[in-house]
Amino acid sequence: MKYSKFLGVMLVLVLTLAACAPAATQISTIMPPTEEPATEMPTEAPATEAPATEATVAETATGEAPAETATGGAPVTGAATVEVSESADFGQILVNGEGTSLYLFTNDTQDSGTSTCADDCLAKWPALLSDGDPVAGEGVDETLLGTITRDDGTTQVTYNGWPLYYYAEDTAAGDTNGQGVGDVWFLVTPAGEAVP
Repeated sequence: MKYSKFLGVMLVLVLTLAACAPAATQISTIMPPTEEPATEMPTEAPATEAPATEATVAETATGEAPAETATGGAPVTGAATVEVSESADFGQILVNGEGTSLYLFTNDTQDSGTSTCADDCLAKWPALLSDGDPVAGEGVDETLLGTITRDDGTTQVTYNGWPLYYYAEDTAAGDTNGQGVGDVWFLVTPAGEAVP
């Protein structure tokens, strides 16, 4: 009797399991198990290098950094050219090879071999620098061209013994905004004198 009850219980369990098996299969067919999508680790962006500047290219090629301007600006890349240009307001004046006006500073002493413009002065009145002997352009008296060595080791162009400068507020070729500033800054004539 006990054995037949045991068999009956076992039979019920087997039938229950058998009945459940197709349902589980059907559910798994209708709704397949979800899997987490595989995620890839983000790759690091390639390191970008700063674009090469003229200064870094020159340094790589020669092993030395090129000379900086007296104000710490762009490197001096060659011999400066001094030319004569016609100004509508002031007649013939000295300019550089790009037509930028050049000035003398009456606080300098002519033929002294030194410049008195430094620091804040140079920020407003950058020196005309040259890598090598300056070149006399059209209308320029080559015998009046010269150079001095500044305290920072750069070479500044002189004309008739006057160190030459730019004016920071001259933003285009032909500008003459520095003429007469402070009654000490003047454009330069082809004879090497201050424009009155």
